[in-house]
Amino acid sequence: MPILLFSRPSKAIARMGALALTLGALGASAAVTPPADAASSNHGRPAQGRVVATDAGPVLGVSARGTEQYKGIPYAAPPVGDLRWRPPQPVARHRGVLDATSFAPHCAQPASVLGTASTAEDCLYLNVYEPAGGSRATKLPVMVWIHGGALLHGESEFYDPTPLVRDGAVVVTINYRLGALGFLAHPALSAEAGGSSGDYGLMDQQAALRWVRRNIDNFGGNARNVTIVGQSAGGLSVLSQLASPRAAGLFSRAIAESGAYALTQVSQASANTSGTLFASAVGCSDQSVACLRSRPVEQLLAKQNATPYGYLPNIDGRVVTQSISTALAGGQFNRVPLINGSNADEGRLFVAPNGLAGAPVTADTYQSAISATLGVDAATAAAIAARYPLIDYPSPDLALAAVITDAIFSCHARTVDQLASRYVPTYAYEFADEHAPPLLLPPVSYPYGAYHGAEVQYLFDLPAASQAGSLTPAQQRLALTMRRYWAGFAALGTPSATGARPRWPAYSLMSEQFQRLVPPKPTTVTSFAAEHQCGFWSGG
Repeated sequence: MPILLFSRPSKAIARMGALALTLGALGASAAVTPPADAASSNHGRPAQGRVVATDAGPVLGVSARGTEQYKGIPYAAPPVGDLRWRPPQPVARHRGVLDATSFAPHCAQPASVLGTASTAEDCLYLNVYEPAGGSRATKLPVMVWIHGGALLHGESEFYDPTPLVRDGAVVVTINYRLGALGFLAHPALSAEAGGSSGDYGLMDQQAALRWVRRNIDNFGGNARNVTIVGQSAGGLSVLSQLASPRAAGLFSRAIAESGAYALTQVSQASANTSGTLFASAVGCSDQSVACLRSRPVEQLLAKQNATPYGYLPNIDGRVVTQSISTALAGGQFNRVPLINGSNADEGRLFVAPNGLAGAPVTADTYQSAISATLGVDAATAAAIAARYPLIDYPSPDLALAAVITDAIFSCHARTVDQLASRYVPTYAYEFADEHAPPLLLPPVSYPYGAYHGAEVQYLFDLPAASQAGSLTPAQQRLALTMRRYWAGFAALGTPSATGARPRWPAYSLMSEQFQRLVPPKPTTVTSFAAEHQCGFWSGG
């Protein structure tokens, strides 16, 4: 019996919002605070860097760890006051040289393992990293990193891209509006904007990409060779930008890490209905724009989980004109080469709060946990439990984690590969290091394995989570190969373009080749669909 979860948003998507939410809960246990200046933390004092021209005026950076770094550059006007819940506006020109030696505030959010709490609405800033001492005559490929965090959490300064920069790329990390401030749709906001509201965070990402197109040549980057990269909600953002007509021409390639968990977007009408519930929750019984804009940020953050599906892009008719799956299926997307993948044990992170709360999944609660997680009825949950019998797993927690991995991440990622590969070169991967360090995560009763987000530490330095020697020599070798894959893809559109080995073949419907990212050396496999029971989940 195939279980068709692909075509409809389920309660699983609500739990994706509620489980940053996981990340927030885990954050309370981890209690990690990112350093104020992540680039200089534990790596010596940075030196004054270059002054670089931008279209809003010159900026002064710092030199650190073999890179030139320019932090806290505004790419749009502060979205405050009357600009709250409006498309990003052009940034004003600044007088003199802007001090770009420290990070600017990140967007309003509760505290989590992905960043410190913030109430800042003035947060539309980006950071540029380029190799130090290089010739600017040869323009380098550009990678724009879109952070994850369920569109509720995250900050650009959490990620130090120095390793990728050393592999020959200019890297830009960005902040964008999150939660209710970034994705609220509401009838009054729609009426004000000609029928469209929501998706402000996606608009911010596009504004940052337009800044890159105008300015990145001055930082040694090639404005005609831009790769967007994102993980989790950042990966969903990448897929959303693939589907967005307004992102046409803003990037040349795309990398989506664990971002295929929500391929069907809700309508404007449905999103508006959720918005009215939120407005009532924050005391705007008159449902007016004026009331919404008068609410303090703290109140918005306190009530922003009131919407049934968390915060996800909606089909607003402008930024997002159709669901991601529909756009990919019909070839109506920005046709650029794509790397797309997931992790072998995604679901283990999302089961962890059960155990931390003293309520692990048991044999008696297994089927009801499936029903609650996936939003399916009892009969369907029973069929899923029969397909994933407890006898096959060391614990009920790990059985439920396997269900989450396959139903929400792995098989949706394969769907993206199947659809996109008909039109563009597509490279499929599975990160599968079962011993990936569980950075920032409290101990639970089972190994985290290749959990959701585990691959990020193989691509970036994470100053807030740095643990000397946390990667073994074999893992360090894998990390080097992964960075070379990503950088080669950014440079020339194929992961093995610059000689990274082993060679990574393109995905096709006939071969279904995935690159399994394991230490010390990746392998090419064709067993992904069978291992994750994708025929059961999608009927194909």
